[in-house]
Amino acid sequence: MKKFRGIFLKNDHEISLLREANQIVARILDDIESRIRPGITTMDLEERANELCAQYQVKPAFKGYQGFPYTLCCSLNDVIVHGFPTLDELKSGDILSIDMGVQYRGFFGDSARTFAVGDISSEAGRLMQVTMDALHKGIQQARAGNDLYDISAAIEMHAKKNACSIIKRFVGHGIGASLHEKPELPNFVPSRMLGVPLKKGMVLAIEPMFSLGSEQVEIMPDNWTARTADRSLAAHFEHTVAITKDGPEILSTLDN
Repeated sequence: MKKFRGIFLKNDHEISLLREANQIVARILDDIESRIRPGITTMDLEERANELCAQYQVKPAFKGYQGFPYTLCCSLNDVIVHGFPTLDELKSGDILSIDMGVQYRGFFGDSARTFAVGDISSEAGRLMQVTMDALHKGIQQARAGNDLYDISAAIEMHAKKNACSIIKRFVGHGIGASLHEKPELPNFVPSRMLGVPLKKGMVLAIEPMFSLGSEQVEIMPDNWTARTADRSLAAHFEHTVAITKDGPEILSTLDN
């Protein structure tokens, strides 16, 4: 595995393993999505995710990572990220972000989606759509010859255009044989900082997190659950993307 400025550049074989890992994540998230409805609990989803990891013979990437106790991050309504599964029943009008990762043959998959539970408000739907669209605008910039912060700028511009707040405390990252690798990928362009030229073989987890209110974050007493300080709704979408000679390839989708 080659390196550029401390960033691992993956060869075709390594990208093929990352593709397989991420497509397993996509299949698990598709299954989870089919089960989301009012009346179920996020612990039901956690149990199903564990069953599927066993079926696919993969290791959950998050369980035990720096002490995180679950396979899924289940972040409900004003929870931005790192929420725990619970026995509380989902209600119509909720929005639920699921972040999921696996380890497969030494490489990691990582993806997140935000789901509607029953009928949601127009503002909740708008937040979800804007966040997902920002992810894809960022992905379009993940091309060799561009700069890392071209991705950040595209995400930031879409958030501002649509009056959503960027949760700046959490950022995307490189991914490969480790769940979190260099470089960090913010969803905004940091001031007075130089970016990194994007190279073929880089693999990035791009993950905008937006809210309808404040960008400020409150970490709950479990030391993991991150909520918006003003309790406004938050959404989170993530894809793992490889930079290839032909442009960005989304690894964490079955449309691959």
